Amino acid sequence: YSPAFIELLIPLRLLPFGIVVWVWGAVMLASLAYCAGRWTPLIILAPPVVTELMVGSIHLPLAAAIVAGFRWPAAWAFVLLTKVTPGVGLLWFVVRREWRPLFIAIGVSVAVAATSYLVAPALWWEWMDLLSRGSSQTLAPSAHHIAVPLIVRLPIAALIVIWGARTDRRWTVPVAAALALPVLWNAGFSLLAATIALGLRKERSP
Repeated sequence: YSPAFIELLIPLRLLPFGIVVWVWGAVMLASLAYCAGRWTPLIILAPPVVTELMVGSIHLPLAAAIVAGFRWPAAWAFVLLTKVTPGVGLLWFVVRREWRPLFIAIGVSVAVAATSYLVAPALWWEWMDLLSRGSSQTLAPSAHHIAVPLIVRLPIAALIVIWGARTDRRWTVPVAAALALPVLWNAGFSLLAATIALGLRKERSP
């Protein structure tokens, strides 16, 4: 994750670990409920969601940010400053020529990143070096992840978003975001919970 996200979590480091676990668990459950609504009791039993809740990752908050991003584009800053590559979903606004939400999403992200850089520039250089080295690595297949290189998955994810934007299918954005995760593994598919809010529940922006 970017230094900006790590800095955001600094207050949690002041709390006992047990409390942090409960706080983050509540964030994940709230994110799932925001995406799945009345389907939450069913979706929570899905294997990717169970794994996500067990390991305490950030895919459910990412899903919530993508859903919220259609109404409040600034929420995309959370996506861009954590997993980064799921930001391919911003192509939705590009294809539909919705420039205002696109500029808000990028502008807020840049503003947060710039502020964070002023606080800890060395951390940002280390993070960018880590990203450059990680993008060239290919993980071996295992029971936990699918070893398909990001360079293969990212163009496919982009095509999915482009098709969705042209046909008014918002649910394609979280599908593409999940496919564009830096590492494609079981818990990452919990991000697809966002398809419920953007598909089955048919949320509309005001």
